[in-house]
Amino acid sequence: MNKFHGRHELKHYINYADVIELRSRLPFVARPDENSLDGKGYRVKSLYFDNYNDKVLREKLDSVKEREKFRLRLYNNDTSFIRLEKKSKKSGICFKESAFISEDECRRILDGDFVVLKEKGNPLCLELYAKMYYQQLRPKNIVDYFREAYVYPIGNVRVTMDYDIRTSQSIHDFLKEEPVSIPISGVYILEVKYDNFLPEIIRGIVSLSSRRSTSFSKYVSARII
Repeated sequence: MNKFHGRHELKHYINYADVIELRSRLPFVARPDENSLDGKGYRVKSLYFDNYNDKVLREKLDSVKEREKFRLRLYNNDTSFIRLEKKSKKSGICFKESAFISEDECRRILDGDFVVLKEKGNPLCLELYAKMYYQQLRPKNIVDYFREAYVYPIGNVRVTMDYDIRTSQSIHDFLKEEPVSIPISGVYILEVKYDNFLPEIIRGIVSLSSRRSTSFSKYVSARII
């Protein structure tokens, strides 16, 4: 299991013209993320867990200061590398923990065989297994989107642009190669993540006129649609 220290996270609604502008700026100072296909980006597919009372959804909508969410995630539909992730937020700082899940283990989870999490013995898997019982968390909703990502080493900065966002409540679509079916049209999201400080060169590049910070959540948007 990997545990990361807390990071700052900024989000902005942008449009396609902003995407074109950022594409022309970022490559001069930052390198494309290693997951990018031919330097053009990659698909991200996440399966989120929630309960019958929509705990995760309600905590986000109510802006609860300390909250968490669990998800399964894969990239470019590569089922050989699936991660269980727990993302939490405390006092405005984001934390993330992750653990590797095999394709067979993922299929067992999708089929409702949650004992596989207990069998792994991994601390994060055991935590989700426990919360699937006392919080009644279950696989709930898929969010699928295309991401362009850039990395700048000073400050451990990561800049991403997410679009072509899609959703599905059919949890078994998670392991299918094709994108899920329901589009969330016209949404482009810029995210900037960094450790202790945001370098001025990056701040200047991502400063777009009339763009304000937002608390946009792809999971919330997927559930609302």
